[in-house]
Amino acid sequence: MIRIVIADDHHVVRRGLLFFLKTQKDFEVVGEAKDGQEAIERSLETQPDVVLMDLVMPTKDGIQATKEIKQQLPDTHVLMLTSFSDRDHVVPAIEAGAAGYQLKDIEPDELASVIRQLMSGEKPVNAVAQTELEKERSEYKPHILNPLTAREQDVLAELTKGKSNKDIASTLFVTEKTVKTHISNIFAKLSVQDRTQAALYAVKHGLTEPSGKG
Repeated sequence: MIRIVIADDHHVVRRGLLFFLKTQKDFEVVGEAKDGQEAIERSLETQPDVVLMDLVMPTKDGIQATKEIKQQLPDTHVLMLTSFSDRDHVVPAIEAGAAGYQLKDIEPDELASVIRQLMSGEKPVNAVAQTELEKERSEYKPHILNPLTAREQDVLAELTKGKSNKDIASTLFVTEKTVKTHISNIFAKLSVQDRTQAALYAVKHGLTEPSGKG
Protein backbone atom coordinates (compact mmCIF):
# COMPACT_ATOMS: atom_id res chain seq x y z
CA MET A 1 0.00 0.00 0.00
CA ILE A 2 1.12 3.53 -0.79
CA ARG A 3 0.44 5.59 2.34
CA ILE A 4 -0.65 9.17 1.60
CA VAL A 5 -1.20 12.42 3.51
CA ILE A 6 -3.38 15.11 1.89
CA ALA A 7 -2.51 18.73 2.72
CA ASP A 8 -4.81 21.45 1.36
CA ASP A 9 -6.58 24.36 3.02
CA HIS A 10 -9.74 23.83 0.96
CA HIS A 11 -12.08 21.25 2.48
CA VAL A 12 -13.74 20.49 -0.87
CA VAL A 13 -10.37 19.73 -2.47
CA ARG A 14 -9.39 17.42 0.38
CA ARG A 15 -12.74 15.62 0.18
CA GLY A 16 -12.43 15.18 -3.57
CA LEU A 17 -8.90 13.80 -3.33
CA LEU A 18 -9.87 11.51 -0.48
CA PHE A 19 -12.85 10.13 -2.40
CA PHE A 20 -10.74 9.39 -5.47
CA LEU A 21 -7.72 7.97 -3.67
CA LYS A 22 -9.95 5.54 -1.77
CA THR A 23 -10.99 4.01 -5.11
CA GLN A 24 -7.38 2.91 -5.73
CA LYS A 25 -6.66 -0.50 -4.20
CA ASP A 26 -2.97 0.27 -3.61
CA PHE A 27 -3.54 3.66 -1.92
CA GLU A 28 -4.25 4.37 1.75
CA VAL A 29 -4.89 7.90 3.03
CA VAL A 30 -3.36 8.02 6.51
CA GLY A 31 -3.82 11.71 7.28
CA GLU A 32 -5.25 15.07 6.25
CA ALA A 33 -4.07 18.62 6.94
CA LYS A 34 -5.60 22.04 6.37
CA ASP A 35 -2.35 24.01 6.61
CA GLY A 36 1.42 23.62 6.42
CA GLN A 37 1.95 23.11 10.14
CA GLU A 38 -0.63 20.33 10.26
CA ALA A 39 0.98 18.79 7.18
CA ILE A 40 4.25 18.55 9.09
CA GLU A 41 2.56 17.13 12.18
CA ARG A 42 0.51 14.53 10.28
CA SER A 43 3.57 13.49 8.31
CA LEU A 44 5.70 13.01 11.43
CA GLU A 45 2.87 11.04 13.06
CA THR A 46 2.16 8.73 10.14
CA GLN A 47 5.45 8.75 8.17
CA PRO A 48 3.68 8.45 4.80
CA ASP A 49 5.18 7.44 1.48
CA VAL A 50 3.69 10.48 -0.28
CA VAL A 51 2.39 13.89 0.79
CA LEU A 52 0.08 15.69 -1.63
CA MET A 53 1.00 19.27 -0.79
CA ASP A 54 -0.88 22.44 -1.65
CA LEU A 55 1.42 25.39 -2.24
CA VAL A 56 -0.43 28.32 -0.68
CA MET A 57 -1.77 27.56 2.82
CA PRO A 58 -2.04 29.41 6.13
CA THR A 59 0.28 29.03 9.15
CA LYS A 60 3.08 27.62 6.98
CA ASP A 61 2.99 27.41 3.21
CA GLY A 62 3.70 24.28 1.20
CA ILE A 63 7.31 25.23 0.56
CA GLN A 64 8.20 25.64 4.23
CA ALA A 65 6.26 22.49 5.12
CA THR A 66 8.10 20.57 2.43
CA LYS A 67 11.48 21.71 3.72
CA GLU A 68 10.69 20.59 7.25
CA ILE A 69 9.20 17.27 6.18
CA LYS A 70 12.19 16.44 3.97
CA GLN A 71 14.62 17.36 6.74
CA GLN A 72 13.00 14.90 9.12
CA LEU A 73 11.58 12.32 6.70
CA PRO A 74 13.98 12.23 3.73
CA ASP A 75 12.34 9.09 2.29
CA THR A 76 8.88 10.68 2.11
CA HIS A 77 7.98 11.97 -1.36
CA VAL A 78 6.30 15.37 -1.53
CA LEU A 79 4.13 16.03 -4.58
CA MET A 80 3.13 19.66 -5.05
CA LEU A 81 -0.46 19.83 -6.24
CA THR A 82 -1.26 23.47 -6.96
CA SER A 83 -2.82 25.99 -9.30
CA PHE A 84 0.42 27.92 -9.85
CA SER A 85 2.73 27.18 -12.78
CA ASP A 86 4.95 30.30 -12.77
CA ARG A 87 8.67 30.15 -12.06
CA ASP A 88 8.36 32.05 -8.76
CA HIS A 89 6.37 29.13 -7.36
CA VAL A 90 7.79 26.15 -9.26
CA VAL A 91 11.50 26.71 -8.57
CA PRO A 92 11.26 27.28 -4.79
CA ALA A 93 9.05 24.20 -4.47
CA ILE A 94 11.55 21.97 -6.26
CA GLU A 95 14.47 23.50 -4.37
CA ALA A 96 12.62 22.81 -1.10
CA GLY A 97 12.66 19.11 -1.91
CA ALA A 98 9.41 18.43 -3.77
CA ALA A 99 9.85 15.29 -5.85
CA GLY A 100 7.10 16.27 -8.27
CA TYR A 101 5.03 19.29 -9.31
CA GLN A 102 1.56 18.96 -10.82
CA LEU A 103 -1.35 21.31 -11.43
CA LYS A 104 -4.74 20.75 -9.81
CA ASP A 105 -6.46 20.34 -13.16
CA ILE A 106 -4.68 16.99 -13.57
CA GLU A 107 -6.97 14.10 -14.52
CA PRO A 108 -7.61 11.68 -11.63
CA ASP A 109 -6.15 8.67 -13.43
CA GLU A 110 -3.04 10.68 -14.31
CA LEU A 111 -2.66 11.73 -10.68
CA ALA A 112 -2.73 8.08 -9.63
CA SER A 113 -0.08 7.33 -12.22
CA VAL A 114 2.10 10.20 -11.00
CA ILE A 115 1.90 8.96 -7.40
CA ARG A 116 3.03 5.52 -8.51
CA GLN A 117 5.85 7.08 -10.53
CA LEU A 118 7.12 8.75 -7.35
CA MET A 119 7.29 5.39 -5.63
CA SER A 120 9.32 3.97 -8.52
CA GLY A 121 11.91 6.72 -8.20
CA GLU A 122 10.71 9.07 -10.94
CA LYS A 123 10.20 12.80 -10.35
CA PRO A 124 7.26 13.87 -12.51
CA VAL A 125 6.85 17.55 -13.24
CA ASN A 126 3.93 19.06 -15.17
CA ALA A 127 4.99 20.15 -18.67
CA VAL A 128 4.20 23.83 -18.03
CA ALA A 129 6.14 23.80 -14.76
CA GLN A 130 9.01 21.95 -16.44
CA THR A 131 9.33 24.79 -18.95
CA GLU A 132 9.73 27.25 -16.08
CA LEU A 133 12.40 25.06 -14.50
CA GLU A 134 14.33 24.90 -17.75
CA LYS A 135 14.21 28.69 -18.06
CA GLU A 136 15.58 29.00 -14.53
CA ARG A 137 18.43 26.58 -15.21
CA SER A 138 19.35 28.25 -18.49
CA GLU A 139 20.02 31.53 -16.68
CA TYR A 140 22.88 30.03 -14.67
CA LYS A 141 26.24 29.16 -16.10
CA PRO A 142 28.03 26.14 -14.62
CA HIS A 143 30.06 27.22 -11.62
CA ILE A 144 33.80 26.49 -11.55
CA LEU A 145 34.19 23.52 -9.22
CA ASN A 146 37.86 24.09 -8.36
CA PRO A 147 37.13 25.28 -4.79
CA LEU A 148 35.58 21.89 -3.94
CA THR A 149 37.39 18.57 -3.97
CA ALA A 150 35.87 15.64 -5.84
CA ARG A 151 34.70 14.08 -2.57
CA GLU A 152 33.19 17.38 -1.39
CA GLN A 153 31.29 17.54 -4.67
CA ASP A 154 29.97 14.03 -4.00
CA VAL A 155 28.86 15.03 -0.49
CA LEU A 156 27.22 18.21 -1.78
CA ALA A 157 25.32 16.23 -4.41
CA GLU A 158 23.89 13.92 -1.75
CA LEU A 159 23.18 16.83 0.62
CA THR A 160 21.20 18.56 -2.12
CA LYS A 161 18.95 15.48 -2.32
CA GLY A 162 17.97 16.09 1.31
CA LYS A 163 19.90 13.15 2.73
CA SER A 164 21.04 13.00 6.36
CA ASN A 165 24.70 12.67 7.33
CA LYS A 166 24.07 9.00 8.12
CA ASP A 167 22.57 8.34 4.69
CA ILE A 168 25.36 10.25 2.93
CA ALA A 169 27.95 8.22 4.83
CA SER A 170 26.23 4.99 3.80
CA THR A 171 25.99 6.03 0.15
CA LEU A 172 29.63 7.14 -0.10
CA PHE A 173 31.02 4.40 2.17
CA VAL A 174 32.63 6.81 4.63
CA THR A 175 32.05 7.59 8.31
CA GLU A 176 29.57 10.17 9.57
CA LYS A 177 32.50 12.06 11.09
CA THR A 178 34.09 12.31 7.63
CA VAL A 179 30.81 13.57 6.19
CA LYS A 180 30.58 16.25 8.90
CA THR A 181 34.11 17.39 8.09
CA HIS A 182 33.34 17.62 4.37
CA ILE A 183 30.13 19.56 5.04
CA SER A 184 32.02 22.00 7.27
CA ASN A 185 34.54 22.55 4.48
CA ILE A 186 31.74 23.02 1.94
CA PHE A 187 30.06 25.67 4.13
CA ALA A 188 33.34 27.54 4.44
CA LYS A 189 34.24 27.38 0.75
CA LEU A 190 30.78 28.40 -0.46
CA SER A 191 30.32 31.01 2.32
CA VAL A 192 26.99 29.53 3.44
CA GLN A 193 25.62 28.97 6.93
CA ASP A 194 23.57 25.78 6.71
CA ARG A 195 22.51 22.79 4.61
CA THR A 196 19.57 24.58 2.99
CA GLN A 197 21.75 27.48 1.84
CA ALA A 198 24.35 25.02 0.52
CA ALA A 199 21.73 23.09 -1.44
CA LEU A 200 20.20 26.25 -2.93
CA TYR A 201 23.66 27.58 -3.82
CA ALA A 202 24.52 24.30 -5.50
CA VAL A 203 21.35 24.27 -7.58
CA LYS A 204 21.53 27.93 -8.60
CA HIS A 205 25.19 27.81 -9.56
CA GLY A 206 25.21 24.47 -11.33
CA LEU A 207 27.34 22.68 -8.73
CA THR A 208 25.06 19.65 -8.89
CA GLU A 209 21.78 18.53 -10.40
CA PRO A 210 18.69 20.02 -8.73
CA SER A 211 16.77 17.60 -6.53
CA GLY A 212 13.68 18.12 -8.68
CA LYS A 213 15.28 16.67 -11.78
CA GLY A 214 14.99 12.96 -12.38
